[in-house]
Formats: sequence, C-alpha cells, structure tokens
Amino acid sequence: MTTIFSRKSKIPPLAGATAWLNSEPVSAADLEGRVVLVDFGTYTCINWLRTLPHIRAWAEKYREDGLVVLGVQTPEFEFEQNVDSVRREVQARGIDWPVAVDNGYAIWRAFSNQYWPALYFIDREGVIRHQHFGEGQYGQSERVIQELLGLPPQDPVRVGGEGDEAEADWAHLNSPETYLGYERTDSFASQGGLGRGESRVYAAPERLKLNHWALSGNWTMRSNHVVLDEAGGRILFRFHARDVHLVLRRADGRGPAPFQVLLDGEAPGAARGVDVDDGGNGLVDDDRLYQLIRQPGAVEERTLEIAFGASGVEAYVFTFG
Repeated sequence: MTTIFSRKSKIPPLAGATAWLNSEPVSAADLEGRVVLVDFGTYTCINWLRTLPHIRAWAEKYREDGLVVLGVQTPEFEFEQNVDSVRREVQARGIDWPVAVDNGYAIWRAFSNQYWPALYFIDREGVIRHQHFGEGQYGQSERVIQELLGLPPQDPVRVGGEGDEAEADWAHLNSPETYLGYERTDSFASQGGLGRGESRVYAAPERLKLNHWALSGNWTMRSNHVVLDEAGGRILFRFHARDVHLVLRRADGRGPAPFQVLLDGEAPGAARGVDVDDGGNGLVDDDRLYQLIRQPGAVEERTLEIAFGASGVEAYVFTFG
C-alpha cells in the first residue's frame, strides 16, 4: 500500500499567472473539497510530454470521483512565453483541464518547485500530501490519487503513448539531453570551439565521437541556442538512442523553413520520426519539439545530420528516447 506523506504545507496561492487556458482564473479557495493534481510542465520538454498520456488517462478516469487536474506551464525558453503557442500545444495535445501560463514563475516559486515535470497531490483539505518529480512511478502516483479520493485499490490504467509521447526505450538510451547554446553545451566538435554571439562559419569533422555534436555553415551561437545565418547550414550529432528530438523555431515570425534529416548519410526511411517523411524532409513551422528519428528494431549508434533550407532557424536542445 502506498504511504502518503503527512505534510503541513497547504496549496499555495495560484496568483500571478499571465493567463489561464480552458477556464477562468482558478484560486486555492476554488479547489476546497476537491482532490487536486497540479502538473508543472513546459511544452517543449520531452520528459513532460511523455507523462501526458498518464495525466490524460487519470483526468478522464477519476473526474467523476472528484479529481481536478490543474496544469502549470512555466517556460524554460523565452519563446515559450508566447500564450498563443501554449494555447496551440494545449489544444493539439488534448489537454482539457485548466492551465495556468506561468511566465513570471509566480506559481513555480509559490510551490518552491524546481523541476519539469513535477506533480503535486493535494487532498480535500488543501494539504499537499505527495509529490513526484520526473517521469515514471505512474502506478504509485495513481494509487495516491485513489487513496486521496477514498477509492478502493484498483489496477492502474493501461497507457500507450504515441509519437513523441511514447515512453523512452530506457534500456538502449545512451545519449544525454544536450543544449546547443554556449552556456550549457557539452562535447562540441567543430574546429575553433564555441562561438559567443558572433556570426561564424563552422566546419564539421569527418567523424564524430559518441554524444558529440557539430555545426557546419554560417551560424551564431547564443547563450541557450544557435541561429542559422545562411541557408544550407547543418547540425550533426552522433547518438545512441531509439528516438531523436530537437527543439526548433523560426526567428522573428518568418514563414516555414524546410529541412532534411539524414541518418548515416542516407534518408531515414522507416527510421523517420513523426515530423519528417521517409526522405527525411520536414518543415520548421512552429516553435516546438520536433521528433526527427525513431529507429525501428535494433537500436544502434548512428550519426544524425539535419540541413536547413532557409536562414533564421533557431535550434535549442537535443533530447533522446
């Protein structure tokens, strides 16, 4: 049986949100007498995206029993402050519960939160009784919900995420999250090293070591992303994982930018992600996470190359699954 923590802290005020989606502003007083699940995330975070199938299933299964799910979107990157973009992702992901757009980190700080994703489980008296950070332990989390609702133990819901919401292949995941800006990046392999805010022509080495990455073409490296200054630029990454994702956007509201993904120098074919075709072709049409590769069958060490057909593309972080 799951032990629910005995906590003295009550749900803090939910004031300070930039906007509320799917509802009028919600206060702690509005939630009195309800069991509440507060879900912190940000829409380009692969770890948060992979929890969504479970959150949706719990919201549907336990709504009639009194569960209220409350989302909080707190941005990691500046562009995630765009309320229209958050609204687009909320709609596209089938999120029908209230969502606070927490651009100023007011709710984040009120909870003393430090993680995406983070779940806080609140009882009918408004007391935080359990918390979970990161992915996993879904069965335990669901048992906490059942106990707070006063329900007898039940088998957990069966969930199978699709696309970028599918659970990672943890057994074969040997590549880490890698940021592309100069403040947080690791294992950059282009000759000349990191640039710091100046436009520079980069060259990629002939071979990359595992979990190293490189730029080719004219790019500007900023603190938390890289910006393509001339069409034809490429990003290369040597990885070992089933899935490869990259957070991309087109700067200054420009139109869609075409790109092509190659895997070991060839079109990905059946190894394509949901955002490319068999030939590796795709479009940067929104500011979001793009799934570039999903290897079928055996997971092997491979080299990804993504080339962009227009300038102004910004790339932020590689994640893997």
